[in-house]
Amino acid sequence: MIESPTGGPVSGLASADTRDLDSRAEIHDLVIDFYREIALDDLLGPVFGEVAEVDWAVHIPRLIDYWSQVLLGDPGYDGAVLAAHRYVHGLEPLRSELFERWYGLFVESVDGRWSGPQAERAKAHAAKTAAILARRLLDVDWTPAVSPPGRVAPDPSATRRR
Repeated sequence: MIESPTGGPVSGLASADTRDLDSRAEIHDLVIDFYREIALDDLLGPVFGEVAEVDWAVHIPRLIDYWSQVLLGDPGYDGAVLAAHRYVHGLEPLRSELFERWYGLFVESVDGRWSGPQAERAKAHAAKTAAILARRLLDVDWTPAVSPPGRVAPDPSATRRR
């Protein structure tokens, strides 16, 4: 574990014993950790709980299937990401700040326990997915304000496409 000069763990940094997201078990743990944060988040929690009325017992296994397909090539996910988000957007319009918060929490969750090529791939895929959803649902070009290490963060303001 990386420690601060005061002896406590340094937040936002993965510990030396982190693993990569290279198994279904690791992906399971990421999904559980991340969506626990989502459910408790002041901004995103109401969207998932009150607007979308997510049934976590159904949603979590589907998310594990989704990320296992993305990162491991495992079969099993048969959902429609855009359609699900379009439905929620129809109930209550999504906003750019929701995408930013979702992505920021995702990066924090990944970086807190995992490192390596698959962890970086997961973060890149999450950013790409959020950008596609923002473009299709909000008609904005969204880029994350949170950038992977070594990259300069783009302008966080989303602009309307012309």
